[in-house]
Amino acid sequence: MATLHTPRWAWVLTGSGHFFTESFALIHELEHCDVFVSKAANEVLRMYKLKLDFPDSTRVLHDKTASSIPVGEFYHGVYHTVVVAPASSNTVAKCVLGISDTIATNVFAQAGKCRVPAIVFACDTAPELETMAPHGLVKVYPRRIDLENTERLKSFERTTVVESLAELDAAIRARRDELAAAHG
Repeated sequence: MATLHTPRWAWVLTGSGHFFTESFALIHELEHCDVFVSKAANEVLRMYKLKLDFPDSTRVLHDKTASSIPVGEFYHGVYHTVVVAPASSNTVAKCVLGISDTIATNVFAQAGKCRVPAIVFACDTAPELETMAPHGLVKVYPRRIDLENTERLKSFERTTVVESLAELDAAIRARRDELAAAHG
């Protein structure tokens, strides 16, 4: 068995299909990444007919325990950054309220408790959006509460909320630069 490289990226997949497939390309660019797959994300994977095919340095962790056992690794310094992308309105709302009852919300909560920076690609960011569904482009009209929760999340410590795939890519690159500068 290969030695686990630490620290690692923690990438959380939620039940949002918004830029779901595009997020996979970004995961492939990261070395030493753990992908946390929520139960809802498993459903999205089936809808989009996607396979979790990642580089060898990537571990895939599924939401199979009530207490989300894999999140305990945050307390041992295994992760340097959390990326929640794409983040469903349900996940964002729970994160804002401090509810951690899924692997996605547990990862976000433990990151906060361990002072691990988080990048969240919130899906509901404008009153009207277009997104790719399994059968084509659709219009989505986020509710006021969804937009308010996205705004609230922006005030969280060590949390960067991004609103587009380009912003997600830029935030990941900026974090990579920070890590490189810190290590030399």
